[in-house]
Amino acid sequence: MKWTLYDFKSATEPWFDQAEQTYFKKINHYAKFEITHLKTNKSDRNQASLKIKFEEDGLLQKITNDDFVILFDEKGQKHDSISFSKLITKAQDSGKKRGVFIIGGAFGVSDVIKKSASVTVTLSDMVMNHLVAETVVLEQVYRAFTIINRIPYHNI
Repeated sequence: MKWTLYDFKSATEPWFDQAEQTYFKKINHYAKFEITHLKTNKSDRNQASLKIKFEEDGLLQKITNDDFVILFDEKGQKHDSISFSKLITKAQDSGKKRGVFIIGGAFGVSDVIKKSASVTVTLSDMVMNHLVAETVVLEQVYRAFTIINRIPYHNI
């Protein structure tokens, strides 16, 4: 199964670029994986609904019914690393052509995107910077593949 991570990122930092490249290479050892940073529009808090709609339109051009979509959202289900790896296995066994991870923008995602998700996962009860969130996602995806493949990375 091919895997794609979609996110909306308007800024970057050298530490993040290095972490992203590191985990990108590690994940590709186990699965075909790509990262696509979608465009977001610059808007202030008063225009959150416009930004969410803009990002919805961008995502709807990318995802299909043949995708197993894992959405990261603060209101999602809590998972530990073992149960998250089981979600990856469930996606691989689903018969879908592609697994998709979505990290929404600063104001979250629309109800349309939430309904298109096969499963919604929360990273934490805490709010975090987008770059930190993506780094956590990448590390947990890598960890999940090592658990699935019984590689001694995760201390069970």
